[in-house]
Amino acid sequence: MSGLTFKNVRPIALGVSDAPRDIFIGADGALADAPAPGAREVDGKGAWISPGWADLHVHIWHGGTDISVRAEDAGLPTGVTALADAGSAGEASFHGLRQYVIDRRPETIKAFVNIGSIGLVACNRVPELIDTRFIDIDRTLAVIEANRDVVCGIKVRASGVIVGAWGITPAKIAKRVAEIAGLPIMVHVGEPPPMIDEVFDILTPGDVVTHCFNGKQGGSIADTPALFQYAQRLADAGILMDIGHGAASYSFEVGKRAIEAGLKPFSISTDLHARNIDGPVYDMGTTVSKLHAAGLDLDDCVTAITTNPRHFLGLDGPVGLTPGARADFTVFDVVDSDDVVTDAHGIEMALSQRFVPRCAVIGTDFCEVGR
Repeated sequence: MSGLTFKNVRPIALGVSDAPRDIFIGADGALADAPAPGAREVDGKGAWISPGWADLHVHIWHGGTDISVRAEDAGLPTGVTALADAGSAGEASFHGLRQYVIDRRPETIKAFVNIGSIGLVACNRVPELIDTRFIDIDRTLAVIEANRDVVCGIKVRASGVIVGAWGITPAKIAKRVAEIAGLPIMVHVGEPPPMIDEVFDILTPGDVVTHCFNGKQGGSIADTPALFQYAQRLADAGILMDIGHGAASYSFEVGKRAIEAGLKPFSISTDLHARNIDGPVYDMGTTVSKLHAAGLDLDDCVTAITTNPRHFLGLDGPVGLTPGARADFTVFDVVDSDDVVTDAHGIEMALSQRFVPRCAVIGTDFCEVGR
C-alpha cells in the first residue's frame, strides 16, 4: 500500500469529535499528519469511521472442524478486523488453528481453547464433553502456555446436548483451568443440564456468557423474573454478556425485553459458522443491525462491536487518532432499510436501519467490502 487517505469521514468511538474530517495513513500502515505521496483517496461521503469491528465469537478453523468457515468469510471482507475463534480447537488441534489460520491472516485473530480436547471436529455429532476422557487438564494448560500471545480464554459449551448427564461439572473444570491459567472463561448457555443459574453461580468478573439472549426454554435469562434479575446483577458486577447469535441462540423477544429493562450486551458477536452464514446470521453488519432494531442505540451498538470486544482482546491501542499508531478501522454507513430479517427461531423483524460496512483497513491491508 502506497498510503491511504479517508476523506470526509465521521469518527465514532474514537474519542474525538464526530465532525467530518480527513484521516491519513502512511505507506507503513500507520496514522500520519499528512497524506503520503501517491496515497489512494477514499471518499467517505460522510460515512462513519470506527475502530475496526471485532467479533468475539466466530468459528474459523476451516478444515479442522466440520462447521467452521474460512477466516476471510468472517473478517476483512465483511468489515471485521479482529476475531476470536470461540473454541473450535481443543488442546489436541490448537497447533493447526494457529499455523493454518491465525498466523496466516491479516486480521488480528485470537482464540478460546475448548476445554474438550477434540474441540468441534464433528460438532454435536461427536460431542467434545462425553466423559472425563475428553478433558486433559495438563495438555490444555501446556497449550495455553505455548500460545499465550493468542489465547484469550477457555471455552466450554455448558448445555445438555453437549454434556449430557455430566451437567455443570465440565464448566466447573473449565473454570478451574481458567483460574490456574489466569484467564477468563466463555460459557455457552442453552438447553439444560446444567441449569443456567448453576452456570451463573461459578462465574467471576471478566468471564463471558455467550448466547446471553437465547430463547431456549430452561436455558434463557427470560425464563423467570428471578433469572433475569440474576443476569442483571452479574452484568453489573462485571460478567460480560455476549450475543453469540448463531443458528439457534438469539431471540428478538428476549433481546428487546432485556434492552428495554436496561440489560445491554457487552459485545455483539455472530457465532458465525457454516450452518448460519447463509442465514439467519450472514455477517456482523446484519447482526448488529438486529440489535439496533431491538432498541440498542447507535453508540451502544458501535461500542459492542468495537471498544468492548477490542478491550477484551487487548487491542485498546492509542486513544483517538494518534499519529504513528497502526491503522485499524472500519468505515460504514447506517442506512434506512425495510429489510426483513429473522432471529434464530425464525421470527421475523423489519429493520428500519442497517449497518453497511464499506471498507476496512488494518496496517497496510485495505479491503473494500464485497470486492
